[in-house]
Amino acid sequence: MMKNFFSRTRACRAKVFTAAMLALAVATPASAWEPTKPVEFVIPAGTGGGADQMGRLLQGIVIKYKLMKEPLIVVNKSGGAGAEGFLAVKEAKGDPHKIIISLSNLFTTPMATGVPFNWKDMTPVAMMALDQFVLWTNAEQPYKNASEFIAAAKAAGPSKFKMAGTGSKQEDQIITVALEKATGTKFIYVPFKGGGEVAVQLVGGHVQSTVNNPIEAVAQWRAGKLRALCVFDDQRMPFKAKVTETQSWNDVPTCKEAGVPTKYTMLRGIFMPAGVTPDQLAFYVDLLTKIAATPDWKEYMEKGAFNPTFMTGDAFTKWLTEAEATHRTLMTEAGFLASSK
Repeated sequence: MMKNFFSRTRACRAKVFTAAMLALAVATPASAWEPTKPVEFVIPAGTGGGADQMGRLLQGIVIKYKLMKEPLIVVNKSGGAGAEGFLAVKEAKGDPHKIIISLSNLFTTPMATGVPFNWKDMTPVAMMALDQFVLWTNAEQPYKNASEFIAAAKAAGPSKFKMAGTGSKQEDQIITVALEKATGTKFIYVPFKGGGEVAVQLVGGHVQSTVNNPIEAVAQWRAGKLRALCVFDDQRMPFKAKVTETQSWNDVPTCKEAGVPTKYTMLRGIFMPAGVTPDQLAFYVDLLTKIAATPDWKEYMEKGAFNPTFMTGDAFTKWLTEAEATHRTLMTEAGFLASSK
């Protein structure tokens, strides 16, 4: 009996030891790779835009908290609606010293232009956030909610209301087409170079509405010049601090709540070239996890009213696969695919 007891004790200790070693193996990678030279951080957009702002914030956090021994160098490659940047990373197969930030142009650019690129040509690292879109109108207009605005657009007749947005065949125009199909309305879509210009056009009364990101119109909203009718997401934005005298971002209803069944969020993700090793990928996953935990990042999420979803691994790959299919459907319905020209 004592023999059985000691056998069971030894077996138990062996299991505990094995579990401890497994935990240690998870906590401490077998080969802790880290960059051996400066890392090129590709921004597939021009300076000053949303992708550039986020990329430079990431760079600043890395420097501030000394998260890397080697420098992280931002390089803008904006040609061809971001195609220049994506192709540069595609061609850098196996290079762990190059990463790229991407918006939903990861899907829209190759679909709209036919450029030979797909997100599967890269290694997904992490979703850093999802960017929200809001249906905005001029505060002097009589529409108090999205349902009233859509009713007015229908009453005015097809192509009487102007919807401003950034660029053509990109996120803003895709949302506009989705909104038209969901509500039976028809807008004149007017493209501008950037979200700041779009907000100015709406304040000036040159267009009736926009689908700007929160951060692009927050100054005009705070000043009482614009009205936020609804957010194109499944859930309200979580931020409850007052932005205007009476409203927080959380007070803005979802478009579905407001009777406008349309949803769209934009990726803010980080990728590496294809062909990198698991250790190399693990380094950047760990780096981005640390960045997302900093107060600087959390403050940026709230100020920009982002959906602060952080995702890696199989969950991120699954999200990308579904998002690609959604974009293909939306762009096919809109007639935006390169093959449908």
